[in-house]
Amino acid sequence: MPSKRLLAAALTVAAIAAGTQAATAAPVVTSTNPVSAAFGADTFADPSIIQGRDGYWYAYATSDPLVANGPFGLMHMARTKDFHSWEYLGTVFNDQTKPAWAAPGSFFWAPDIRYLDGHYVMYFTVTDTNANAGGDPAIGVATAPTPSGPWTATDGPVVAPRSDGNGGFLGTIDPAMLTAADGKRYLYYGGFNGGISVTELSADGMHAVGTPTQVTIGDRYEGSYVVYRDGWYYFMGSSMNCCAGPTTGYSVFAGRSRSPRGPFVDADGAALTDSRVGGTTVITQNGNQWIGPGHHAFITDAAGQDHIVYHAIDRNTPWLTTPFGINRRPMLIDDIDWINGWPRTNAGAGPSQGPVTAPTTGSALGIDSTDPTSGLQGATRRPGDSLGGPTAAINGVAQTRAAAPGGSVRVEADVQLGSSFTTVLGNQVVATVANNRLTVTVGRRTSSVQLPADFDRTQWNKLSVQVSQSTVTARLNDAGLGDVYGEAQLNVPGLRVKAAPVRWLGSAEVDNLTVRPVAKPVTKTVAVPRTGKLLAGDDFNGAIGADWSWVRQDDKAIVADGKLSWPLENADMTGSSNNAGLLLHSTPAGDSWIAETKLHLDTGQGDVRNYQQAGMIAYLNDSDFARLGSVAIWKTRQTEYGRELVARPSDGATSYGAAAIGRSAPTLWMRLAYHKNAAGEHVYRAGTSVDGKNWTWGASWVLPSAAKIGLYAHGEFTGANPPPVATFDYLHFYESK
Repeated sequence: MPSKRLLAAALTVAAIAAGTQAATAAPVVTSTNPVSAAFGADTFADPSIIQGRDGYWYAYATSDPLVANGPFGLMHMARTKDFHSWEYLGTVFNDQTKPAWAAPGSFFWAPDIRYLDGHYVMYFTVTDTNANAGGDPAIGVATAPTPSGPWTATDGPVVAPRSDGNGGFLGTIDPAMLTAADGKRYLYYGGFNGGISVTELSADGMHAVGTPTQVTIGDRYEGSYVVYRDGWYYFMGSSMNCCAGPTTGYSVFAGRSRSPRGPFVDADGAALTDSRVGGTTVITQNGNQWIGPGHHAFITDAAGQDHIVYHAIDRNTPWLTTPFGINRRPMLIDDIDWINGWPRTNAGAGPSQGPVTAPTTGSALGIDSTDPTSGLQGATRRPGDSLGGPTAAINGVAQTRAAAPGGSVRVEADVQLGSSFTTVLGNQVVATVANNRLTVTVGRRTSSVQLPADFDRTQWNKLSVQVSQSTVTARLNDAGLGDVYGEAQLNVPGLRVKAAPVRWLGSAEVDNLTVRPVAKPVTKTVAVPRTGKLLAGDDFNGAIGADWSWVRQDDKAIVADGKLSWPLENADMTGSSNNAGLLLHSTPAGDSWIAETKLHLDTGQGDVRNYQQAGMIAYLNDSDFARLGSVAIWKTRQTEYGRELVARPSDGATSYGAAAIGRSAPTLWMRLAYHKNAAGEHVYRAGTSVDGKNWTWGASWVLPSAAKIGLYAHGEFTGANPPPVATFDYLHFYESK
């Protein structure tokens, strides 16, 4: 906390700014998904992103070819200043610089970019190493003096291949690093085969140390990313198949914990390690052109708005090469809104289509990162170093020439700290880094947090001070990617910062300085389907009526005691199997309605019962349907919303993929909400509930024409005798409100 003398000096200097004018508001910059199209890339999968010391934002992608029939790259780089105009920078590696321990023909996937100890660090997947015959994926790491390279890989993996105990190897893939509040660095890695684990890293981030902790069950998540917010570590991971062409249902889900090692639980209290696996939806497809949104990264812009950076597939042009080849997965960017403590993309609306406001960059006060003294008084221009352009040296007292806006405001900069450094907003909010503590003070209120014992103030770090409504937050971290050395927070009811210059006291090198009004928080999710009056349906109080029809009738399905009881058939609907029975019902007239059923199906927990399932189906024919079911997938129990369609008309070959929704339970309520979109397409959105009252709405699939809605019960491939029985209480159709 600054002395009274220093504060008095700052207040005196503030008088210099009397009469200054706030900078003219910059024009609104827009971006349109996919943003990677701006640099000629048809695909830019598994993206990660960081703001470099030169002020540019750098994005990195997996090694797929950028354009149809192009050569495979060795991971790709691009950059932007405003998220509207982009520049492609080439590949991370070439044949001479790629890791020597990677086997010939290995691919390099899923780069994760960080900034540690004065250089840029990239973690990545190596799909095959020289250590073992066959695919034995591992995690590599490389460093560079600038975000565009040159990249130097270490002489061995940071996480070596892991045996599965059966002659094969677990999925040691998809790395994501985190610097946590305990001062330790952690690496998350893994996927469907073996689940996701976290291991501590050495202080330099180059080596795994200690014993890993598994944080998700297998067969559910990959592509992890972890961020710290308001005392919680949020794990976010992608689920289902990333690459099923026009039937890709990839989606991102979250759990949170007070510890970077978990256990991570979702908004309903379900753990990500449970057999009935948890996960709160971060992003899923909404019925527009984008399907399969996932494998994301996370950034915060100059206005304090969080964004998800991810890949998705245009359902109209899903293939980069011929069908069943490489998927076209361009890079997209959308807002993350924190609602009731959980991250939601566009307040739950999902991927955007068309122009939207781009992430905010640069300062509203005319401060230019190429000349950081341009909007400052009392700072000295320094030439900079190999990592960035000129920096501003503050030694004593400095301030912005123009007044920062009143109300909510955010100040952020890369800083190389001296012994003490204080930021003052509106003469009211004081944030200080001194004596290895980060402290915020408003009047008599103070919040302080101890920084890690080995925190190195001589290195470049990211410092932000933000007032958003009544909350004051000061945060110090590596690179503004959800990592944290310390976060001090105060809640001051009725606080409104006055318009005034921003002042700094003490000593520091400062770069990429921005002063901006805070983005207005979004506090409510978008509307979801709600049921109105009952239109039609069947409570199974008598024989099946004329509104029902069978496809491949199963005589074992019996209506009795107000229920439809249906032993699972040893059958399926995907590919060329098409031997499962379906009980279909006619649908109401109109362009919108909601179908609902209540299902009881107990598939146990923790054992393998592939793929016992039952639920609802929107059915056109055996090669064109959407199937919502409670399903056993290896040792997990999940709610899956799958889609099959003809992907190659020349020979009728089909594609099948699925999205996950909510949590499975022995008794599960299910809904399919139907509507026609503006293009006249037929959209079916799935929702589930474990109590019949609180609903989780998930992915949407688009069918080419109106479908019949029905029930199914199949997938009993484990030899159980008697087979499990699915029990349906009713099928109802309601108005959609």
